[in-house]
Parts: sequence; structure tokens; C-alpha cells
Amino acid sequence: MFIGDITTQGTILPAPNFNPITDAQLLGGALQGICCEKDVLIEILTQRCNSQRLMIAEAYRDMYGRDLITDLKENLSHHFKEVMVGLMYPPASYDAHELWHALKGVDTEEKCLIDILASRSNMEIFQMKEAYLMEYNSDLQQDIDSETSGHFRDTLMNLAQGTRMEGYADPSTAAQDAMILWEACQQKSGEHKNMLQMILCNRSQQQLWMVFQEFQNISGQDIVDAINECYDGYFQELLVAIVLCIRDKPSYFAYRLYNAIHDFGFHNKTVIRILIARSEIDLMNIRQRYKERYGKSLFHDIKHFASGHYESALLAICAGDTEDY
Repeated sequence: MFIGDITTQGTILPAPNFNPITDAQLLGGALQGICCEKDVLIEILTQRCNSQRLMIAEAYRDMYGRDLITDLKENLSHHFKEVMVGLMYPPASYDAHELWHALKGVDTEEKCLIDILASRSNMEIFQMKEAYLMEYNSDLQQDIDSETSGHFRDTLMNLAQGTRMEGYADPSTAAQDAMILWEACQQKSGEHKNMLQMILCNRSQQQLWMVFQEFQNISGQDIVDAINECYDGYFQELLVAIVLCIRDKPSYFAYRLYNAIHDFGFHNKTVIRILIARSEIDLMNIRQRYKERYGKSLFHDIKHFASGHYESALLAICAGDTEDY
């Protein structure tokens, strides 16, 4: 897979010699014994790709007449349950599930909304909205509208439309866009904030690379530094996330994982969500960026902060090289 000029690779690949019936039998045995065999669950569910897991769930239903996700929920607990159940959702459904809980939980989880909506492609956003409607009988954009506010809400709503231009770049308008962004950082009026988010949410990745370079030429400042100086709160965090994801998505997620592990005393939800959501897309690249930027491997830091079967499951998704142990 290619994102910009980066070849991306996940840590979970399709298992060779895959047999969903055998796997379903092993899971049934592991879940129905007197003592739940958690090692068997980890061995199977973290070593099969998502489409294979869905085939296992189908074989499990045919074999036992029960839903695998329901059985996992009933037999497991705490964060280990969240990991095992999370692996069973198709990617769009997993995003929808996370967004629903971020919007409808006791407190709105703004950072979850930022992570997902700032980083997904038009197609991923379209599929996530479909899944959200199907599973919760609710419209994602309406829920964003009712549960968030201000320019933060407007920017999320814009991203949730999934209408970013793709593959198009026009050097002649890049300087013009950069000037609008620069003015928006100086003036900070409502109108300027709208123009700022319209450009960041709708221009293509290729176009924005040029705009950011022009911004540097005009202002002598990096766009991220300018946003951090001019704005605050979740609006500022969302704008920065969009810029970082346009530049290098694996670096953004490495930064988010590092913060979740070190700044928030191991923020389990964030670590679980990123590892599962990126496991078949670019988790290998995220691991690489993490090591380059922070000196320690992601594997090492998870091992240091998590424990038990929960730790084993996260490490199996993360995977690791010999020097990471």
C-alpha cells in the first residue's frame, strides 16, 4: 500500500494455510472450558487478518449456533476483552463503534474524534458513516452536530463529509491558499477560522504539501507552530492533527501512542484503538517512526506498562523484532 511516497505495511497479514472451521473449533473449546484459555484466543485472533476473523465468526455461528463476539464479551473482562472484541469488527464498524462511544458516552471523547476523522480517507469515511447508520440507526454528522460545538464542530462536520479532493494539485493556487492560512493565523476572526478549516479539510494531500511549503516561505514559520501559537483547545488539536496526518500518518500515530503511554499513564483506550485500527495498514511504519523519534521501541514501552494476557495481546498485534524484547 502507498500513502504519498511511503510504502506502508501492517503487522497483521493473512495467515497461510487458513482453516476457519479448525479455528472456530479451537475458539469454541477455549471459550467453553471451565477455565477460559486466553492464550488460544490470542494465538488465533491476533494471527489472522480481519477478513479471516470474519470467516471464523461465521464458522463459529454455524458450528455452535452462537455469536462469537457475544461469547467473547461474556467470557472476558476489562481491557483484554476490549482488544479481543475490537479485533472482530470490520474496520468501518470498528471506527463507527469507537465514534459512537466517543460521542454518546458519559463525556465526549474529543481526542478519539480527532484521531479518527483527521486520518481517514474519503472511502473510509463513507464506509464508517454507512456502518454507523446501520449499527446505531443514527446519522454520524447529526450526532457530531449535537454533541460538539464551535469551530471544532464545524471542522469535524467538514471532515465527516469525506469530500477531500484526491490526486489534484495546482501550484498556481498554493501560494494563494497559504496566504489565506497566514491571514487566518493573524486575524483569528470567525470567517478566517472557517476559511482555514475549509482549506485543510478539502484540498488534496498533494495540494496541501505545496501549501505548507508556501506558508513557510511567506511566514518564515512552520504551519504547525503557527496554529499552536494562534489557536487553542480542541480546535487547535484538530487542525494540527490534520496537518500531521497529511504530512506523515505513521508519525502522527507514533506521537499519539507515545502520549497515550507516557503522558496519560497508559491511556488504554487510545493504545487499543490505534493498534487495532492500524494493524493491517501501517503499524509497521508506526513502530519504525516510534523507535526513530523516541529511542525506545513501541514493543518495549507496551511491555513496560501493560501486563498479563492484555499485554500479550497488545504485543502480538504490535509484533516485534528480536532487538525489541
